[in-house]
Amino acid sequence: MLSNRTRVLLATAVAPATWGTTYLVTTELLPPGRPLLAGVLRALPAGLLLLAIVRVLPRGSWWWRAAVLGTLNIGAFFALLFVAAYRLPGGVAAIAGALQPLLVAALATVVLRERLRLRTVGAGVAGVVGVALVVLTASARLDAIGVAAALAGAGSMAVGIVLAKRWTPPASPLVTTSWQLIAGGLVLTPVALLVEGPPSEVDAPAIGGYVYLSLVGTALAYVLWFRGLAALPAATTSFLSLLSPVVAVLAGWAVLGQGLSLFQLLGVAVVLAAVLVATRPTDRPADRAEAPDLTRPVRYGTAPVDGTP
Repeated sequence: MLSNRTRVLLATAVAPATWGTTYLVTTELLPPGRPLLAGVLRALPAGLLLLAIVRVLPRGSWWWRAAVLGTLNIGAFFALLFVAAYRLPGGVAAIAGALQPLLVAALATVVLRERLRLRTVGAGVAGVVGVALVVLTASARLDAIGVAAALAGAGSMAVGIVLAKRWTPPASPLVTTSWQLIAGGLVLTPVALLVEGPPSEVDAPAIGGYVYLSLVGTALAYVLWFRGLAALPAATTSFLSLLSPVVAVLAGWAVLGQGLSLFQLLGVAVVLAAVLVATRPTDRPADRAEAPDLTRPVRYGTAPVDGTP
């Protein structure tokens, strides 16, 4: 029988696995050249849907904390990815993103007092190497602005992950995820309108793609992600993000018939080994996962709020 910690890890891993299908959905279903629109339509409807379900608004300091977390984890992250995607090959951007677990581990040591283990550093380096083998091509070129944007995007989400762990949420992951998605979508909307202009007419496949990205790739994925972050050490959770480029490559192979080289298969093995090493449980009680209830009554201080109007 699987332990509670293993169940939490597997559920959390669903999030980066669904993010790995974003490239396939974007290239096959969505209109070209509108990544910021895709980001808005992923975040804002998903956040509003979750808010309609939970019917709980932030209170006190959580108005600005939700705005900060939504900007770091959603709004700024999506915008920086957009810049990196347009100025860099996908492989280079993915390698920059693979640095995120190392950044989270370093920040968690300072902010959360999580212990920085040698195996975590080794797994982080191995993860970067593995992702490079999976996605990098010999023709990859570098662009200073693109590299800076990719690194800033990884840093933005790394800081967002650590702060989300540092600021004890006053509500369930379902509630706080809705706040972050709405805040991130609102931050991203004016940027999308300024850069890409108003939305153009979309066809049925595009609508289906946006619905999938919003419901599965965002609402479900981020609820599972923040649920795992609440139960697991920040560094452990961040290593699961390495699964995203692996799933992207495997989806291209399975659906689009794209070839897989021996180096890519080796990279997949290295990434999976890095994730297994980094997420291996320890004997410390603080590392034992206890999954939070997604729908528990919310309490701010001493006043209960059960989510009803």
